[in-house]
Amino acid sequence: MTLDPVELVIFDCDGVLVDSERLYCRVDREVFASVGAVFTEAEVVEYFVGSSHDMLTAIVEERRGGPLEPDWQAPFKQRYEDVLDAELTAVEGVTDVLDALRVPYCLASNGSHTSIRKNLGRAGLLDRFEGRMFSARDVARGKPAPDLFLHAAATMGVAPERCAVVEDSPYGVQAARAAGMRAFGYCGGLTRADRLMGPGTVVFDDMRELVGLLVM
Repeated sequence: MTLDPVELVIFDCDGVLVDSERLYCRVDREVFASVGAVFTEAEVVEYFVGSSHDMLTAIVEERRGGPLEPDWQAPFKQRYEDVLDAELTAVEGVTDVLDALRVPYCLASNGSHTSIRKNLGRAGLLDRFEGRMFSARDVARGKPAPDLFLHAAATMGVAPERCAVVEDSPYGVQAARAAGMRAFGYCGGLTRADRLMGPGTVVFDDMRELVGLLVM
């Protein structure tokens, strides 16, 4: 089967552009335990990497056996900010990829616009995505629904079948498949390769390989 040429690359943010998932998962375990929901490190990776805020809250409520206040995460926000300020960097090799791409690219994340901008700024990538950042807050449903990727593609003026999505979570690759886009699952971070594999998906572990994998 002949594939349409890639005319737009859509990057997830956390774990794909910025190496934040390791930091989030470390603090998540502390925060969740403090509200009565204890998770192992492996469970945090499985359940929460790439999840939306609503999904995260539902899982924590189920584990603790009761509901949380609507703003339950507010007292812990500074803890996340301090760790990210001190330790966040760009994913190794991603700036080389951005420099080498010959087609437009953008970002689509389940995170808020505020967190996206902060994390890109911390990693020195904000200027590269100015005006091309899309958040799950922009659509009715975040990943694993296809809404966010379809919104990004429509705004950028590219048909879904001509888009390539770069993701590091099962939720993200599911959303890409549902949107009719090619998925590239990056397993160089926390997520195991087998959790990203599936139809229409190329799995790779070195970000610098991406440009060679894309059909542009």
